Amino acid sequence: MLNDRLKIALLALALLGLISGAVLWMAGLPEFAALAWSAGVVPVLAALVIEIIRSLAQGRVGLDIVAALSMSAALVFGEAFAAAVVALMYSGGTFLESFAEGRARREMRALLSRVARTATRHQGGKLEEVALDAIVPGDLVLIRQGDAAPVDGALGSAQAMVDQSALTGEAMPVRLTRGMDVMSGVTNAGEAFDLRATRAASMSTYAGIVRLVEAAQKSRAPMARLADRYSLLFLGVTVALATGDRHAVADAVTEGLGLDAVHADLTPDQKVLLVLSERKHGPVMMVGDGANTRRVIPPLDPR
Repeated sequence: MLNDRLKIALLALALLGLISGAVLWMAGLPEFAALAWSAGVVPVLAALVIEIIRSLAQGRVGLDIVAALSMSAALVFGEAFAAAVVALMYSGGTFLESFAEGRARREMRALLSRVARTATRHQGGKLEEVALDAIVPGDLVLIRQGDAAPVDGALGSAQAMVDQSALTGEAMPVRLTRGMDVMSGVTNAGEAFDLRATRAASMSTYAGIVRLVEAAQKSRAPMARLADRYSLLFLGVTVALATGDRHAVADAVTEGLGLDAVHADLTPDQKVLLVLSERKHGPVMMVGDGANTRRVIPPLDPR
């Protein structure tokens, strides 16, 4: 992954190129505007290509390829403004992703900082400091004021005041009485109390939360995995317009959209034939509105 500073620099270059190009274009200097837009795109595209090569070397394919092809094609065909917009979208997305990851890392460090490394156990009438893994169910553990409970257990003292905000979000301390359950990770907000361990540290509540958070950080959202898996299929998508309007109207409406084909002056029956003919080349998705669309859809098998 690109480091955070580089992502910020790429976002700044893309934004600067887009804004300066827009200013030059409004000043009546389209040639210099195109150069400014291209100057903002090239660094982003170069960094993206390097990232794609690294991903391919690791056997991963993602939507970054689509973004790189979009910027490259736009530059090749002289659409520098479109390339600049895509560059800003990509660099902005990576920056936001980096920001979210940084925040998650900070929260994870805060979570781990609460994990006790040792515990104070009653043993033979004395107190001994032992490793957390040495605590077994049945051990009596002393929880001093301000300390976090290292394991799940039952309250062994008459009463205790605990802060459960790290687990439940409850801001006010909770009063517990003898025998009530005490979850690992809660903080002693009152006098020292004894805790009778009911679970090993590795099986306690807080350890389970830490494992879930670590697993969530390492995994990717199902939708992201699905998008990356089928990203290359987007390269083979053909977008066409089928309309009953005149050619002049259809051309004016679709100008600059980059559609693969525009079919105008079509009757509903001709639209059906067009969809059926396109089905010979692969799946077809049809989107439409108006009364004529309802006349087209029924003859088509929705399955």
